[in-house]
Amino acid sequence: MSATGAVHHRPPVPTWLVTGARAGLREAAIAAHLPRDGASVIILEGLSDGGSALCFDPADGPYPYENIPQVLRIAPGCLHCSGNLILRVTLNRVLRRPPARLYLSLASAEHLEQLRSWLSEAPYGDLLELQDLIAA
Repeated sequence: MSATGAVHHRPPVPTWLVTGARAGLREAAIAAHLPRDGASVIILEGLSDGGSALCFDPADGPYPYENIPQVLRIAPGCLHCSGNLILRVTLNRVLRRPPARLYLSLASAEHLEQLRSWLSEAPYGDLLELQDLIAA
């Protein structure tokens, strides 16, 4: 709250869940979806299978993005079954300075609906605006 007692609300962050059989396919689908403007954060579950489309090294020259997307990798494992601890910590850090867009790449879509439900509940339900699934 501010000194006047008003609560400052941020608009929810548009968030896409990305599924697909291979990490490289999911990463290419995200790269194709990235807009040129605004800051994007990409949370990837697991390791790349090589040659990621999401390698943004400023030394490699100019990118068509206003802000180079931030790519974060988290340990593989079912994000629903693991108690969501790793994802919760990562999301909390990202949402301290909310990006314009957020992408979550899932190594397995086995519990996709449970994860969507969890992300729709408090506190994330007010902070994230879940978009249509991106299937790679």
